[in-house]
Amino acid sequence: MRIESERYRKVSGKTEREIRYYITSLRPDAARLNTVVRQHWGIENKLHWVLDVGFGEDLGRKRAGHAAQNFSLLNRIALNLLRQDKSSKRGIKGKRLKAAWNDPYLLKLLGI
Repeated sequence: MRIESERYRKVSGKTEREIRYYITSLRPDAARLNTVVRQHWGIENKLHWVLDVGFGEDLGRKRAGHAAQNFSLLNRIALNLLRQDKSSKRGIKGKRLKAAWNDPYLLKLLGI
């Protein structure tokens, strides 16, 4: 399928247009396919934002071998552990700091 998107950038005052192609086995229903693509990117953007803000992933400079992929996997595991914890009302970044300063909390997160 082909999706043409358009977005307006307030800062520059310019409109950007982009064409993206996808492969799908879904029936050709434009409204449904648009919803599916929007949901996919919504989830992807939300995850990336959390990893960037909570873990500073975009600031990482890991380039050797598989370091970037390995650390990304560890960050996702840590994110899942932090999201499962309902005992603290803090955000992801706050929970990470609490785990760094509070050994009993860290051990609780790890299930130890």
